[in-house]
Amino acid sequence: SFLAGMAHEAGFRVHVIDDREKFASADRFPAGVQVVVEDIPAWLAGNELPATAYAVIVTRGHRHDLDALRALVPRNLRYVGLIGSRAKVKRVYDALLEEGIDPRALEPVHAPIGLDIGAITPQEIAVSILAELIAVKHGKIAGPNATTASMRWTEAIKS
Repeated sequence: SFLAGMAHEAGFRVHVIDDREKFASADRFPAGVQVVVEDIPAWLAGNELPATAYAVIVTRGHRHDLDALRALVPRNLRYVGLIGSRAKVKRVYDALLEEGIDPRALEPVHAPIGLDIGAITPQEIAVSILAELIAVKHGKIAGPNATTASMRWTEAIKS
């Protein structure tokens, strides 16, 4: 909820998708954040996302991360980020590679997500993620005029 609120305040249109009513409650988020209680892959399958969309994958587990990333990677969005340790990212990437996804399709994914600012608390981690979103928005990361390296980890997708 920290990230959703800060991203909304920074000017991003924020949609929170969770299949658990307890967590996808409008009471947990500021006004202006769209909260949807639905299965994440089902919501993604039923909704078009523009190429300018930013998708932040912060789910409750490996299986949900895998499902979300599987649905988002083919869409070629402006930003796709996956939270988690390098080991978790590697497990998710390995599973997608075993399914036959082209390794090049994973190259644009920001994982682990966020700028390396030494974040520890949930609030600090939210700041690091939002900082990365803003850097992408302004062409500092992952664009033709990028001047800053992101935390994108490519070891998992190298042959």
